[in-house]
Amino acid sequence: MKNPIVHENFLLQTKTAQNLYHEYASKMPVIDYHCHIEAQEIAENRIFENLTQIWLEGDHYKWRAMRANGISEEYITGKATDWEKFQKWAETVPYTMRNPLYHWTHLELKKPFGIDDILNKNTAEGIYNTASQKLSSGELSVENILKSFNVQKVCTTNDPIDSLKWHQHIVQSKMELQVSMAWRPDKAMDVREPKEFNSYIERLEEISSNSISSYPDYLEALKSRHNYFHERGCRLADHGLEFPFPIEAYTEKELSTIFLKIRLGKELTSEDQKKFMSALLYEFAIWNYEKGWVQQYHIGAFRDVNKRGVSNVGQGCGYDSISDFPYAVSMGEFFNRLEEKEKLTKTIVYNLNPKDNEMVATMMGNFQDGSVPGKMQYGAGWWFLDQKDGIEKHINTLSNQGLLSRFVGMLTDSRSFLSYSRHDYFRRILCNIIGNDVKNGELPNDIEFLGRMVQDISYNNANEYFDF
Repeated sequence: MKNPIVHENFLLQTKTAQNLYHEYASKMPVIDYHCHIEAQEIAENRIFENLTQIWLEGDHYKWRAMRANGISEEYITGKATDWEKFQKWAETVPYTMRNPLYHWTHLELKKPFGIDDILNKNTAEGIYNTASQKLSSGELSVENILKSFNVQKVCTTNDPIDSLKWHQHIVQSKMELQVSMAWRPDKAMDVREPKEFNSYIERLEEISSNSISSYPDYLEALKSRHNYFHERGCRLADHGLEFPFPIEAYTEKELSTIFLKIRLGKELTSEDQKKFMSALLYEFAIWNYEKGWVQQYHIGAFRDVNKRGVSNVGQGCGYDSISDFPYAVSMGEFFNRLEEKEKLTKTIVYNLNPKDNEMVATMMGNFQDGSVPGKMQYGAGWWFLDQKDGIEKHINTLSNQGLLSRFVGMLTDSRSFLSYSRHDYFRRILCNIIGNDVKNGELPNDIEFLGRMVQDISYNNANEYFDF
């Protein structure tokens, strides 16, 4: 059965929306400035053996849906064959109607595979065979998939102790695709488990060739990695904050004592943890400013909630949800501390709890300084919010509280090379919102001006904002 939903005017409800999308938005290249795909798979131009490998490996969105549909873990992260896992996913898809997975699934079949069929248990075998043949033959290798989506620039997410060797391999290969990276020092700040943190320090010592016996040594080693990333093209930092912005007061003596406790394997008090994290987050922000980087803050994830599930399957396997802690005051104080020193660099904040939409959007407005258009960005709908309703709410919030015209647009935040359809999804939703505003007489019917605005949000703003 051919899909009556995903067609050329999918989500485009007006002639204006259709014109904006087809004549302006769809033609723009893609800059994916935040994702979790592996540079190694790009460098090696991975060829996937079948559709399960590229579609279901590591996709916690699909895993959550399959669990909700009563599918045994054996067919999700277990030892079932790739075909058996795909069968169970195909059986689940009809039950995902009104979940974004229904749209994403059929957008991804349409492009890059050219498959128009609706996925269900009856069509599963034909779809699996057709897609798997295109993958395994190399017709849709990683590089060719990226080309099919018109992806121009990709920014992966990397820990400070990453060697970045695969990024260098890509540069040396002279691949047309530009692949950069974001510095993600979450593990460098996480002192909740002394044993794990000391192990991290040992790996940092090895890769930085620095002996680390004190807090200043630790900062020096991290700074050397920050420099190393910059020399290899890094221009973004990223932080995942599962807590309010840490803004505890501290002294250098206290930090030295806390670090000594860590090295001795002692548990830290909550206050000690906050002081240590506060110091590091501030230092990182200063370094980012000095190098002219963009810094990103992802706030509000409540990770690995189901302890038994995590113990059986592992961390980051779909047992996460939205947290609900307050952070307006701490975020304001953190930015103020940087602003008072004139050290606040370009910044993007993503919230995971939709109750914080207006709070975050208005907070960004407090620190715009006229130096750069859209210097402080209210980040795109993230994780649980990167679906149609979440994208619409984000666009409306940004429109009401800031300048939508200066928005740097969509990202994938994904581990899958098929997720570039989310850029297309976003562009369709954006064009539809503007088209409906024109129809309702709320915006002028100036297609040329609105078309440039759509192109800016789709590509131009990001291309100018990020110094890749």
